[in-house]
Amino acid sequence: MNPLPPLLWLQAFEVAARTLSFTEAGQELAITQSAVSQRIRLLEDRLGQKLFVRHPRSLTLTPAGQAWLPSIQEAFARLSEGTAEVFGPRSEAPVTLRATPVMQQTWLAPLLLDFHRANPTIVVRLVSAIWRDDFGPEGADIEIRYGRGDWEAVEAVSLGRESMLPACSPRVAERLATPADLAGETLLHAVGFAVGWPAWLESAGVPELDQRCGSLLCDSQVMTLSLAARGGGVALTHRSLLDKRDDLVAPFALSVDSDEGFWMVRPARRALHPESRRLWAWLVEHGAGPGETLD
Repeated sequence: MNPLPPLLWLQAFEVAARTLSFTEAGQELAITQSAVSQRIRLLEDRLGQKLFVRHPRSLTLTPAGQAWLPSIQEAFARLSEGTAEVFGPRSEAPVTLRATPVMQQTWLAPLLLDFHRANPTIVVRLVSAIWRDDFGPEGADIEIRYGRGDWEAVEAVSLGRESMLPACSPRVAERLATPADLAGETLLHAVGFAVGWPAWLESAGVPELDQRCGSLLCDSQVMTLSLAARGGGVALTHRSLLDKRDDLVAPFALSVDSDEGFWMVRPARRALHPESRRLWAWLVEHGAGPGETLD
């Protein structure tokens, strides 16, 4: 008997594990939720172990599922790369572009509209991502990443240097004359950045001030900016993103430089099809932001 489970079962597991939803997995695979659930049950029976913990309204991976998922994703990625290496990329396939929600809203949206007007026959598939990650089974052709640009097996083009500074609604800014006035305000934290509120407060000469402030922790910058725009606190954001918002202001001129920045990235080992190359070249030519210059 072949010890490897059927490919359809493995595909159902990968998508369900990535989305943590049988319903979303069914939508992505163009099958019913019950079909996904059945494939997962058959896979678990074959393996002799549970892969998911079924909650009333959600899913979580079991330790076995968590341990197995990276191997499955790596296998699918290598299968995709090998197919492209041998047979070449499909020219009719859509261009998959991956970026965080805040980058989609503030930087990519106007660029993609202009690109679509100039290239109406090219289909762009936009994939949302919050955390830094490698190119996964969703097959991103191009990705906008945030970091130091030291990733392996990719070609990376810097979108410019970055600095971080506070941002809030105009109403909140009226009561902030100096950094010391932040005492009693709510500081909105977007986790995952090298430069955060402690670094900015230290640079402003009030290193212990956060102990006299409220805090809200968010896993995305788009949420901190949304809360700040509604008067819910003061966010620490990238100057380049703040420049593109008309509902937020900088109450202080002080910013802190970061050795992290935005990068446009593509896999080094995977050949881009013509449509992807055209989008890449367009973004390099027209996307001199969100940082200062394209290096």
